[in-house]
Amino acid sequence: MRVTTRPIDDPTDLLARLPLNDPLAWVRNGEGLIGWGVAARLEVRGHERFSRTQRWWSNLCTTFDIDDTVSMPGTGPIAFGSFSFDDETATSIIILPRVVVGRRSGQAWITTIDDGKSPLVSLPPASVPKSPEAVTWTDGARSADEWKDTVAEAVHRIGSGEIDKVVLARDIIGSVDGPLDPRHLLMQLADSYPSTWTFCIDNLLGATPELLVRRTGDLVTSRVLAGTVSRRDSQDDAGLARALLASDKDAIEHEYAVHSVAKALAAHCTDLEVPERPRVLELANVQHLATDVTGRLADSAPVLALAASLHPTAAVCGTPTERAFAIIRELEGMDRGRYAGPVGWFDHHGDGEFGIALRCAHIDIEGSRIQAFAGCGIVAGSDPEDELAESRAKLQPIKGSVL
Repeated sequence: MRVTTRPIDDPTDLLARLPLNDPLAWVRNGEGLIGWGVAARLEVRGHERFSRTQRWWSNLCTTFDIDDTVSMPGTGPIAFGSFSFDDETATSIIILPRVVVGRRSGQAWITTIDDGKSPLVSLPPASVPKSPEAVTWTDGARSADEWKDTVAEAVHRIGSGEIDKVVLARDIIGSVDGPLDPRHLLMQLADSYPSTWTFCIDNLLGATPELLVRRTGDLVTSRVLAGTVSRRDSQDDAGLARALLASDKDAIEHEYAVHSVAKALAAHCTDLEVPERPRVLELANVQHLATDVTGRLADSAPVLALAASLHPTAAVCGTPTERAFAIIRELEGMDRGRYAGPVGWFDHHGDGEFGIALRCAHIDIEGSRIQAFAGCGIVAGSDPEDELAESRAKLQPIKGSVL
């Protein structure tokens, strides 16, 4: 396959250039990657899903004839990937698009994959997708009261010493009247939450604030988020941020998550930098305790291997990991699918970015249906009513972007 990357004029709004059918996106603050068309696709399940993906990708890369005159992160052949949370219950999706449009640091480009005979694809015109006419939200696997009972059961098990922390998720279902265009949701999310990574891969879309791992050469970065409070107004938010930093409950939850990331990266990195105290990350709807962990790669591990070593972090599963997994399978009553799994892109150099699929939904265009997810970290001292309120705040990005 011939892979051709050429510079183009600034496309202004990447997401506005997406076609309706099978859009792919990874965009933050107006920069990133979009794609469409399928040059190759992999569906993979099981514990070896990351290593099987790497083998598939390595073999595929041997077939590429690459002509890249831009040579930046995200140019040349890149694949989008969305991995399942649980290796036993769902399928992971990897797509090599036929067309990718990217923008970074003032430089824009287009990458095409063809058989060597087709002409280079031009940039499509910008479009304005239609919004749905109405949406009706109903309970998913658990009602609000049932989910609070589930949280109470988890708190009881933590108190008995069975586990230190577990992340419990809930879902809600949206029935849509009128057109359900994924581009409308993406553009709404990107506009309302520009500092998050807005993504779309095989009908899973969202705006995640959490970077699981980025590899650029030998530089490795991960952002840990755990500990959450809703936002109100500027005066209240300052007090809530101080309370969040002083909260023992949130500090414990955050510490578990940071420790799990640092431990996983230590197997591949040197010069790890782990701040002693978290900072507060402000988003449009919530504030999080955040810690950025960085290191220098000590081996040749590609970003897929790094994602495999990190997933699942304590921020989306719990600790100890295996016990948390068992409790999630027992108590949640639903299949997370690709929610809370790694989502992002990777290239032929082993570089790439993966976030955690949070603040997201799976959409069924033909069925006019949206399944939105939110999860909360449960530790000793967690209050079911407070956790329900937190889950509602985390569902708001999707709910507020549908119309």
